[in-house]
Amino acid sequence: MADASPVAPAPAAPAHPARAAVRIAVIYIAARLVTTLFLFLAAELSGFGTRMGPDANLGSTVVAWDGTWYWLIGYSGYPSTLPLTESGQIAENAWAFLPIYPYLAQWVSLPFGQWAAGALIVSLVAGYAASLVLYRMLRLRLDESASLWAVLFFACGPLAAMFQVGYAETLNLLWLFCAIWCVMRRRYGWLYLLIPLMAFTRPGVLAFSLFLALFGIWRWWNRRREPLGGREIAHIVVLGLLAAVAGFAWQLIAGWVTGDPGAYLSTELAWRRNWILGDASFAPFDGFAAGIQFWFGTMWQLPAVWGYLAVGAGIVAIACALLCLPQIKRLGIEIRLWSASYLFYLLLVFFPQSSLFRLLVPLSPLWGAFAVPRSRMWRIGVLVVCLVGQWWWIYNMYALGNTVWQVP
Repeated sequence: MADASPVAPAPAAPAHPARAAVRIAVIYIAARLVTTLFLFLAAELSGFGTRMGPDANLGSTVVAWDGTWYWLIGYSGYPSTLPLTESGQIAENAWAFLPIYPYLAQWVSLPFGQWAAGALIVSLVAGYAASLVLYRMLRLRLDESASLWAVLFFACGPLAAMFQVGYAETLNLLWLFCAIWCVMRRRYGWLYLLIPLMAFTRPGVLAFSLFLALFGIWRWWNRRREPLGGREIAHIVVLGLLAAVAGFAWQLIAGWVTGDPGAYLSTELAWRRNWILGDASFAPFDGFAAGIQFWFGTMWQLPAVWGYLAVGAGIVAIACALLCLPQIKRLGIEIRLWSASYLFYLLLVFFPQSSLFRLLVPLSPLWGAFAVPRSRMWRIGVLVVCLVGQWWWIYNMYALGNTVWQVP
């Protein structure tokens, strides 16, 4: 994954910051109006037997699904005693969700008296800020037009509902984009703040630890092209260790508060039991293996080996794309290493189901690759696919959602 230069210059100087902020604001507001329409239609189409029920409205979409858990945390915090199912297993509970987003939304909601209002404001503002940082990040590599189109794809993408519902995704994307941008600019000091923020907003900071390890190896390998001093080595090593420690911190906190060292993992596995009957355990790669057995064997009545072959082919295709596609190579080594690290992290810990679409959102810097081709027809085509995918996802997850196939 060697690049021609550590930070390739953009073809032209970026627009004035205020002008760029206004342009992105126009894009973002227009995108949010479209998403609002889609969510309104989904609420109107929600009926009996769906997650939101026949009386759903736009407010229902904010606190639907995981939004309910974040609301519960904002109001009542975390349980000191883990709830149990009738069979004596640990039940689903708030420890699966990290604290920064629900408490920040609760604080913002105080003037309005409704947690949903605070959640909506936090998600919207964080989404706009993340769009600004994404633009600045991509401008290190791409021209003005491509960077703005990438932001448009990001704001209108299939998972754009996350910008205005009670989920922590957009807040986490803000921290993540800032962190990647800092690495691209070699400004490591801010990461000492951003890494803990990521660690207590959404799971996944362990992937950032892996990213820093790979990035450190790449910097060492290319030290003749870009000088590597002892201070930078120390930053990369210490920050990688900080991300690793921060990634396990919530497990330790949950164990300390509840008196059960396995509280966090047991809580996470409580969700997996919705698909796999009986005991569920955790081991690296075990989630994907169990998912292949469930989907190919139980649900589709197909040989499980087909699932392993499909996953293997997907890994090879993704590796080839990150290594070889010129559109992705244009984005720089940092975005490529982050993408590889995060996908490997998902392969290690995730049980594949419909939430996989949402969990791919941290790969959003790759929208820049879709914006590289200069053909207007190509870019409009990508935008149309984004909007169609957005409606399909919202319709399934909010208008129909109530099955193993339709969980955001």
